[in-house]
Amino acid sequence: MKTIGVLALQGDFAEHIKILESLEVNAVEVRTKNDLDDCSALIIPGGESTVIAKLLFSSGLDKEIKVRVKKGMPVYGTCAGAIIAAKKVAATKGSPEGSEKQFKPLGLIDVEVKRNAYGRQIDSFEAQVKVKGIGEMNCVFIRAPIISKIGRKVEILAKFEGNPVLAKQGNVLVGTFHPETEGKTAVHDFFLKMSSG
Repeated sequence: MKTIGVLALQGDFAEHIKILESLEVNAVEVRTKNDLDDCSALIIPGGESTVIAKLLFSSGLDKEIKVRVKKGMPVYGTCAGAIIAAKKVAATKGSPEGSEKQFKPLGLIDVEVKRNAYGRQIDSFEAQVKVKGIGEMNCVFIRAPIISKIGRKVEILAKFEGNPVLAKQGNVLVGTFHPETEGKTAVHDFFLKMSSG
């Protein structure tokens, strides 16, 4: 039985574990390189992208994840996870001068992302979005980033107001919304199919 890891350094990892367990999938919290050894795929959850990134680098998990993704390990980054998986993080209006230069994403997928592009927590919202391979679904955007640029090899699976909100390149999936908040399993099911291929 395959084991799906959920990066548990910070953020809403527990919600992803619950979804995976509801799908009768073996799920583990990942905090160390040893934890990652048991995983055939990894979810990077939403949270504080700067905090997660710092903890990734200090633990050495950043290098381990990059190596494993190159070898074919599937990864799904949602919200902050999408920012961390991106190739580049663009400057966002209102962010401290030079903060994007200090932030080093993992470069797992050829996209550029703007952090907190819709505003603060108070500006969070829900929207109906048509997702390729899934259909219409209610998407929750919480301090969501925007995928502002995509590479030629990136497949857009869903858009909202003209911006990609779910995208895939090879074995890497990123989304700017939180499918785990409503207990819906459609995106996780999609990722599990990616992981079993």
